[in-house]
Amino acid sequence: MRMLVVDAFTDRPFSGNPAGVCMLEHEADPGWMQRVAMEMKHSETAFVRPIEAPDADFELRWFTPLTEVALCGHATMASAYALFATGAVPAGGTIRFRTLESGVLTVTRDSGGVLEMDFPASPAEPAEAPAGLAAALGTAALRTGRTSQNDLLVEVAGEAAVRDLAPDIAALGRIEARGIIVTAAAAPGEAHDFVSRFFAAGVLLGDGEDPVTGSAHCALAPFWSERFGRDALVGYQASARGGYVRTALRGDRVILSGTAVIVLDGTLTV
Repeated sequence: MRMLVVDAFTDRPFSGNPAGVCMLEHEADPGWMQRVAMEMKHSETAFVRPIEAPDADFELRWFTPLTEVALCGHATMASAYALFATGAVPAGGTIRFRTLESGVLTVTRDSGGVLEMDFPASPAEPAEAPAGLAAALGTAALRTGRTSQNDLLVEVAGEAAVRDLAPDIAALGRIEARGIIVTAAAAPGEAHDFVSRFFAAGVLLGDGEDPVTGSAHCALAPFWSERFGRDALVGYQASARGGYVRTALRGDRVILSGTAVIVLDGTLTV
């Protein structure tokens, strides 16, 4: 079956966030999908399967090397880009993905190649900072909140504080959360409105940092839109690879926009 690697939220190879995209021809065993994701070792590998349903065109599931996840933005973008690029879906069409826990997600591609994903918003409710958070991050938290995805959203003093983070990943992993979103308003004069980084030691290998996290922006969009008084914003995820995510708040939905690049196209033989 066809297997691709797509860098999402970027227009350049080897930046943004890479995802494996496995284009299934029939239903697959979840244990097998988990083993493929472990073999790929990307932060997420997506599995796409055509279905006949009134509300969806494809089934979509996402696996990290360690577990299946309920929502993944960059691997959704990667999957849509792969379907458009390989001709499985007409270039000007809309893709409807049925997911296990996040409902039906739609992705459209405009004439310039920008992909727009319609995701559920996940506003962060104010919450006390967990014990040990500041020590694990190496910086103080100005505000903290919990999202419906059980991510901990942490605002820190400024863009430099986000970029300079060198957290204790093992200590962060002991905090009860799917992941830790660290964010701040952009420094004056930047082209983006806010910056972020995302750490998820419990689901990611290596240093536990995800390069560009679409699902985190489902919380970042309402957080910063309320602060700035604007629905449309640009976020920059300041990982080593880095990537831009444009957000537009639409009631209880968030439109996440960006581009992608295929870096590998081959055949999975097992």
